[in-house]
Amino acid sequence: MTSTTLTAGDISAARRGSPAGRILLILGAYLAFALFLLLPLLVVLSEALKLGLGTFFSALLEADAISALKLTLLAVGISVPLNLVFGVAAAWCVSKYEFRGKSILVTLIDLPFSVSPVIAGLIYVLLFGAQGFFGEVLEKYDIQIIFALPGIVLATIFVTVPFVARELIPLMQEQGSQEEEAARLLGASGWQMFWHVTLPNIKWGLIYGVVLCTARAMGEFGAVSVVSGHIRGYTNTLPLHVEILYNEYNHVAAFSVASLLLGLALIILLLKQWSESRINRLRHTAEEE
Repeated sequence: MTSTTLTAGDISAARRGSPAGRILLILGAYLAFALFLLLPLLVVLSEALKLGLGTFFSALLEADAISALKLTLLAVGISVPLNLVFGVAAAWCVSKYEFRGKSILVTLIDLPFSVSPVIAGLIYVLLFGAQGFFGEVLEKYDIQIIFALPGIVLATIFVTVPFVARELIPLMQEQGSQEEEAARLLGASGWQMFWHVTLPNIKWGLIYGVVLCTARAMGEFGAVSVVSGHIRGYTNTLPLHVEILYNEYNHVAAFSVASLLLGLALIILLLKQWSESRINRLRHTAEEE
């Protein structure tokens, strides 16, 4: 029996693999990127500019498109801050405390990942629609949720609720609660402990979760489609407006509005990469220390 001792060079060479295999994997990754991501993006842009910049900008400046953009930004502006507050509170409870029903809370946080957005929208219709469970009460007090902004916001909140919490829970569990306990022993209040100890430690993870939540909220289609009623100029978000334009065979306008969503998505992607790089840098710094 012979014993083999692996050196650091052997381990490094094993990780690098053969040059030919490494090149094939890299080429395969770039090919998949070009085929499934870059090519569709180029098609969207080419179709949007098919009839020139004048037609492109007229489609973006059309009243219904501007209304859809405002509604999308409003729904995002309401749902993301609410999910931020819930995500931080849920992550704090799960990572800092032990309590009965903790596993149920974690399961409920993950629920939107397993439920179809269309089903979620249908549930809201069954609850708050004219013939729904709360329909008579809402009608009595002239409160409209379905086919109005509140329904769109509720549907958006449901589908985006896990992102901030799911990003913060493992980060806060990894950090532990020693620093918070030390702050409490030194006489810090709950808010002082949160603002001066907890928040600086989780800020990049929080930004990353908010970016993911924003991206999901901006592109939500299924749940919003059910609760919006597709009222043009009133309850149509940008994804719904793109669908209506495409169904009307106004393809250039549809791709023009889709390119606007594409631009917003690229901005969010850059923010995501920036926040992710900061998180990785902080983790490497912590490991070195």
